[in-house]
Amino acid sequence: MNFTDFEQIFSMGDDGDTLMMLVWIIPIIIFVFYGQQIQLLVTSGEIKKAIKKLDKFRSDSKKELIDYVKKNLDPIDDPTKKIEQFLDYFTIMPVDMDPNGIMDKVRHTVRSREDYTRNHVKSLSPNMDEIELTRVQTLIEIASSLQMIHKIVNHMFLTAKKQKNYPLILPLQMMLPFIMEHAKAMDASIPAFKTGQPLGDGIGPMVVGKMMLDKEKEIISFQTVLANIDYEQRKLFLVKAEGPGSTVGRPDDALQKIVDNNKIDAIIMIDAALKMEGEDSASIARGFGAAIGGIGTEKFQIEDIATQNKIPVFSIIVKQSVKEAITLMTKEIADQADNVRSQVYEMILENTLEGQSVVVIGVGNTAGVPQ
Repeated sequence: MNFTDFEQIFSMGDDGDTLMMLVWIIPIIIFVFYGQQIQLLVTSGEIKKAIKKLDKFRSDSKKELIDYVKKNLDPIDDPTKKIEQFLDYFTIMPVDMDPNGIMDKVRHTVRSREDYTRNHVKSLSPNMDEIELTRVQTLIEIASSLQMIHKIVNHMFLTAKKQKNYPLILPLQMMLPFIMEHAKAMDASIPAFKTGQPLGDGIGPMVVGKMMLDKEKEIISFQTVLANIDYEQRKLFLVKAEGPGSTVGRPDDALQKIVDNNKIDAIIMIDAALKMEGEDSASIARGFGAAIGGIGTEKFQIEDIATQNKIPVFSIIVKQSVKEAITLMTKEIADQADNVRSQVYEMILENTLEGQSVVVIGVGNTAGVPQ
């Protein structure tokens, strides 16, 4: 097309006016009648790629789990069918229309599921030790979570596509980057769990584990250990999940037993926390309140114990990304262990007096962290 052609198109003549009207009007008509369908087609391509990745994460995690059980646990029979049943297991939360007592119901439901899974995982191999058991349980949780994420995303996509409803797919499109970030992190965490290496989330148990080195330890609650030490004429009760298996223990039950038998003047909790975009990984922050994740039952119980006994709760967190929290602990996070321990001692001196007692809880998955 040369200059003369352009001049003719954009000239003020009748032919030029007609052509310009068509250039503007036809796309407007198309978008008025087919705009949603066009947007749905464009968005579908992006979501299809994400679903394909989620399907790969799902199938790879299941394969990794089955291979791990076959190679390391010497199962009696082929574990494939039983593992697939585990992955499809679901949990129905109790009715919460009447909030009174809902925490006890949720705790009972969740712990019943944990006990069920533990007992059935044990049935895979009679020679399985406790550490291997916790690893297999964690791998089952990862594979089950990835399978559920894939099912939900695929359901939302196919429903919107079936109804040709673009607004229905908008929430999925907006949430997809966050969903994929979590799914990729879970997929990347499998090698660390299989080999029993420390995770970013294990910084709390690692700090408390260093504080209780060479001290006598006892099991105070399920998969949870306690050590007593003296520091600057104060009595410290050190609590962490029992290592080096993949478990978070039950620090709430441990705290209840300690408070039942001792006068406690302060609680200090150490945990990993998700950093905001722009914040540095492995940065440390101090605060107030119970620093513990999960579905909220343990946090509720710790807060309830502290409230009933008028015990202040302090916390120290080490900030991390989602991926850093559940994959192999980075050097930057590991290097903060001594710094966090020093800050714990500072908090003890700043907030308690001689002769008082403090409970220090290392919150997090203790995989790869010795007892």
